[in-house]
Amino acid sequence: MRQCNIFLTSFLLLSFCGDIWAQAQMKTQGTIVVIPAFGEVKHPNDEAHITLMIEEQDKDKVAAASRVNLKMKQGIDIVKREDPQAILKTKGYYSYPIYQDEQYRQSTKVRQPVSWRVGQYLDVKTKNIEHLPKTVAASQRLLALNGLQFGLSEAVTKKLDQERIELAYKNLNDRIASIAKAMGRSTADAFIETIDFEGTGNYVTHNKAPRMMAMASAKNSEAAPVEEPSFEPGESILEMQIVGKIRFK
Repeated sequence: MRQCNIFLTSFLLLSFCGDIWAQAQMKTQGTIVVIPAFGEVKHPNDEAHITLMIEEQDKDKVAAASRVNLKMKQGIDIVKREDPQAILKTKGYYSYPIYQDEQYRQSTKVRQPVSWRVGQYLDVKTKNIEHLPKTVAASQRLLALNGLQFGLSEAVTKKLDQERIELAYKNLNDRIASIAKAMGRSTADAFIETIDFEGTGNYVTHNKAPRMMAMASAKNSEAAPVEEPSFEPGESILEMQIVGKIRFK
């Protein structure tokens, strides 16, 4: 009799659990779940982008422009000598007059410039980060360091892109398994209908841009030798957000 009762109790318990499982399946049958997932990779920065500049001011516009042109040419030669593999691009040439506003504020006379300000910028992209302090110090004898930013080269970015896609997809599968378990369903019942690898839907935020350390300097230096600056390239973090549209059969 005792064995019979135990058998009956076990049978009833299994039947009860089976009913609960069946009800869970019925309640979530055809359910569509939108699941965001994330992938993140870190890598030391291997590329530097620096901006150098020269600015001159003179009563004679031609004289100011001539000094800018000469110093920029000499500065370019210095950078090329220090870092032959660097990629250089000049930009932002400007020239504008300087007025004494107070003198003509209450006057109807046509304002005349008291001097001219002329300048130009030079962008430098290099992978030779170890030699960067020497390159910058040498160029600062003529040019000013206007900006510095560390980041990842194109080759490294492509490599990391594959890694973050794999990590994001793995995270999606892990989340599907967790959600299926919480719903009392099997992962075998879950089918991926859509995967958005750019996170362009309204249900997610846009991808964050790679985070990079940036540094800047301001004024022009003298022609005397310049002490080498200290730089820490840091690292970049590349993030990916994907969204999966999952249906339970």
